[in-house]
Amino acid sequence: MIVNHGFNATLTAKPGMGDELVDLLLTGLDEGNPGASEHCVVYLVCRSASDPDVVAITEGWTSEEDHHRLFAGEAAQAIVARIAGMLAKESEYTDYVPVRGKATV
Repeated sequence: MIVNHGFNATLTAKPGMGDELVDLLLTGLDEGNPGASEHCVVYLVCRSASDPDVVAITEGWTSEEDHHRLFAGEAAQAIVARIAGMLAKESEYTDYVPVRGKATV
């Protein structure tokens, strides 16, 4: 599948909550959650090397519509609600459309 819509988000957890935030974001890959959908082509959770409370997520989707549809679902909204209580500040988003590259996990 080809990524036609994607974004990077940088989330800053409240002090000491970085591990919990990473664990929660990774549940997005569990069966029934948006990251497990065939429409989610990239779902990568990363940590800052210098600040364990700064977490980045990169997502790539088959289309913006598929992303919005799955993100509006009950499973995604439950994760979002839990994330909100962990954040020290507003998340920063950068949208993109991939051109070419490589991902090996």
